[in-house]
Amino acid sequence: MSISKQIIKLLIVLQPILCLGQTPSFITDSLDSYIEQGLKDWDLPGLSIVIVKDGKPVVLKGYGVTNISTKEKVNENTLFMIASNTKLFTGLSLAQLEYHKKLSLNDKITSYFPDYKLYDPTTTELVTIKDLLCHRIGTKTFQGDFTFWNSKYSRKEIMQKMRLLKPVGLFRQDYGYCNSCFMTAGEVIPKVMNTSWEQYVQDSILTPLQMNRSTSISHGMADKNNVATPYTTSFTGELRQVPYDEWDNLGPAASIISSVNDLSHWLMFQLDSGQYNGKQIMPFSVLQKTRDVNIIITSRKSSVLPMHFRGYGLGLSSADYNGRQIYWHTGGAAGMVSNVCFVPEENLGIAILTNNDNQGFFEALRYQLLDAYLGVSYVNRSKQFLPNSVADMKQQLEEIAAWKARIKEKTPALPIKAYTGTYNNELYGSINISQKGKSLVIKFNGHDDLTARLDYMDNDQWLLQYDNIEYGVYAISFKINGKEKKVSSVTIKANDFVEYDPYVFTKE
Repeated sequence: MSISKQIIKLLIVLQPILCLGQTPSFITDSLDSYIEQGLKDWDLPGLSIVIVKDGKPVVLKGYGVTNISTKEKVNENTLFMIASNTKLFTGLSLAQLEYHKKLSLNDKITSYFPDYKLYDPTTTELVTIKDLLCHRIGTKTFQGDFTFWNSKYSRKEIMQKMRLLKPVGLFRQDYGYCNSCFMTAGEVIPKVMNTSWEQYVQDSILTPLQMNRSTSISHGMADKNNVATPYTTSFTGELRQVPYDEWDNLGPAASIISSVNDLSHWLMFQLDSGQYNGKQIMPFSVLQKTRDVNIIITSRKSSVLPMHFRGYGLGLSSADYNGRQIYWHTGGAAGMVSNVCFVPEENLGIAILTNNDNQGFFEALRYQLLDAYLGVSYVNRSKQFLPNSVADMKQQLEEIAAWKARIKEKTPALPIKAYTGTYNNELYGSINISQKGKSLVIKFNGHDDLTARLDYMDNDQWLLQYDNIEYGVYAISFKINGKEKKVSSVTIKANDFVEYDPYVFTKE
């Protein structure tokens, strides 16, 4: 074979690899139309995106609107809640403090908080900062969040209540996503640095990376300029504005607000081994510490994605994707979902921020971009994911319509006054149920303004409708003592987005 033919053959073999270094045609030719179609298909008001490649942003822009009434356009500086994308900031902060020998990630939490307890005494004795940062204390995903999310409870009170979270799994063996764990880990920072978690993140990360519009405090977000309005289509099928989350009490788990412009700095820092603008902000070993897998989430091949393994580091998921190692996290706030992803082997970073929490387009788009850059054959991920979402929504709306059709002139087993009063749950605290016409009204005392209405259907079931639609619509039941014919308890459900399991409240 001649040299020229050998070169041609080699180029043919290497063509897919060489193309990976170029901007994929999907980005240059199809990205805008793909996103615009996605906004329509998923009923998504607005989205902002950044793609960082080889040390610079190649896409940095917004699509759609921040608010469906004002029609203000989303741009690269529009602020969104990044929610659990906050967790890597917390993990990185604690890894940095370990590097500077201010603490060890293997320090026991009780060495900082002697009165801290978890449900199991052995776990209490052994639990470390690292355990809290990788979701391996044995609790169920989101366990306790109905009590903690947007509640009046302080960080100290939440830490005290964690002893009531009965694990469903085994310590250091079973993964269960835990927001209160991250908050507790973040509270170690004031113990060793005499400054708040918020201030430490600001001084050590946000300011050095010139993330000038970002803040570690979510309170007052609505008063800032160029801010996305939160929406959901859950439980109604129509876009409805929902309140901004107030969860600074869980700050180290979720409270950062940011823009894709600012997150481009964060991605460049991650991809440049801890450098930004030519300056070493943190040692690379600190970043590596957050990426080391501390617990396996799954080792089973995905049915739809080129992915086999997934684990969790310190506020960061890690997986394979078509032969590359990818790192990412998602974030879910009321009315806003996001993801931040980077692939060091390809010097590629992606951040996507959105303002409807009931859609999977933010993830479909991320996978579409990974496919384009990592040489995966084209499959329209949005169209692939959409049918299941549509089917789930259809089923939910049909179920709610069927419940509402059962609200007629039927009467409950006991006079409506018998259901009123104060009810208690050991973890949550108290609720008050009062009568309003033929309905009942619930006031959740652990929250400033969370209420719900109960309307009787039949067969001892009531329709629960939260005034904040984010919490959901459900059929629930009171338990009645047969002999005394008195109400003894009520079981209350909230949106899985908040917490999966129902709560039993016992009547005083």
